[in-house]
Amino acid sequence: MSDQDSFISEVNDAVRQDELYGYLRKYGWIAALVVILLVGGAAWNEFRKAQTTSAAQTVGDSLLEAVSQDDAAARAQALSDVEVEGPAVAVAALMSAAAFVEAEQNGDALATLDALASNDDADPIYRDIALFKSALLDEGDGRTSKLETLAQPGGSLRMMAEEQLALDLIAAGQPDEAVTALRRIIEDAEVTQGLRDRAQTLIVALGAPLEVAAEEDGQ
Repeated sequence: MSDQDSFISEVNDAVRQDELYGYLRKYGWIAALVVILLVGGAAWNEFRKAQTTSAAQTVGDSLLEAVSQDDAAARAQALSDVEVEGPAVAVAALMSAAAFVEAEQNGDALATLDALASNDDADPIYRDIALFKSALLDEGDGRTSKLETLAQPGGSLRMMAEEQLALDLIAAGQPDEAVTALRRIIEDAEVTQGLRDRAQTLIVALGAPLEVAAEEDGQ
């Protein structure tokens, strides 16, 4: 390489360095801001995770302390007093309702279950469980309507509600209607083997055939 070529190369390198420094002076603050945002965002996420973990531990400790109460009524009240958020709301409510039932305070249990069943923020499965338990405790006119709500197509506890409605018909002295309801359960595509066996046993116990006679089907 000639001295002239070497000189031109050195000049080009110097020019590129000057351009680079110029870009850094002009736009370097943007890169620094990006780094600060990334580091700050990571630190904030860690802080939020730590807060969430701490809050969950506090709620868990409070629930454990509540369930450690020997007296059922005190345990139910302690569970009701725990301040919870998210999925823990449903868990605490179901535990509280169970304690109220144990303490023979069915009115309080019903109120707790009905509140959970109507809580739109709770997971649908928890709402259905609360409504089903509420129906089993309800000795008034609301029992049937609650079960019929659960028995609607698509419900997660539909078959259990159907079975309970059939049992209620038997208790009400309506065996023919109960047999019809039990046959619907047997023929349902979603029925479990255990439920089918129970339904068939009940039909036989009621003195009815498991299947409708052909001539009855034609009528």
